[in-house]
Amino acid sequence: MVMRAFVLLAVFAEASARSCTPNKADVILVFCYPKTIITKIPECPYGWEVHQLALGGLCYNGVHEAGYYQFVIPDLSPKNKSYCGTQSEYKPPIYHFYSHIVSNDSTVIVKNQPVNYSFSCTYHSTYLVDQAAFDQRVATVHVKNGSMGTFESQLSLNFYTNAKFSIKKEAPFILETSEIGSDLFAGVEAKGLSIRFKVVLNSCWATPSADFMYPLQWQLINKGCPTDETVLVHENGKDHRATFQFNAFRFQNIPKLSKVWLHCETFICDSEKLSCPVTCDKRKRLLRDQTGGVLVVELSLRK
Repeated sequence: MVMRAFVLLAVFAEASARSCTPNKADVILVFCYPKTIITKIPECPYGWEVHQLALGGLCYNGVHEAGYYQFVIPDLSPKNKSYCGTQSEYKPPIYHFYSHIVSNDSTVIVKNQPVNYSFSCTYHSTYLVDQAAFDQRVATVHVKNGSMGTFESQLSLNFYTNAKFSIKKEAPFILETSEIGSDLFAGVEAKGLSIRFKVVLNSCWATPSADFMYPLQWQLINKGCPTDETVLVHENGKDHRATFQFNAFRFQNIPKLSKVWLHCETFICDSEKLSCPVTCDKRKRLLRDQTGGVLVVELSLRK
């Protein structure tokens, strides 16, 4: 009898050593990034081990991380199995992503209080990228937004050497008088986003001031389409980058050298829920050149 009691006591002691101390702190940390969502809860919530908790009720991918159980959604695309059942919806102009961490014990009885940690991330879809100028260093805009965490994306407005858009052109750069009317190549690029998100140019315009609301403006793109035959949109809403070209120009009656700033209103489009590529109606317009001849130009216009 003594031997049996000793063995039973040893078993209980070993089980107690293995179980964690229940933590009843209702705390959840959520970090919302462009492509990834990271969630942390206090370790051993109400006595649950990390292997007993499922992200989205599907993924048992939690790990210990400095006093917390950490769960990661490495990609926000449903086609990726690491999505872990995350739900999403779009209420213009906000994207919402929802998920939860739930206890899931396969044993016959449950001795711990069930837990269900719900969390969400929100992402704005529209941003203004500006201050990319002919004579000023191209600006990189860091955008931070979100709910219960931080959203951090990097949008940049760049110039390129030609229509292949493979080699970036250093800015600022000076245009000689003889180069007025030559082709300039520009694009807005988003880095670090999930592949489901595409960059859409809603509108682009130029001003002789860094102020995007400056009263003197020259519109290049409106509602995703060129405003005249001197502007050509190459890609819009198809990838993480939208590109276009336009003719170099200068503002008249501006003292000294004409400075030109380029501004673009950019929309981050969720291709899983929306049709992102921008299509413009093609019409032929007759233009008369300086020599009196007639040119037929393919012009893209939106109704």
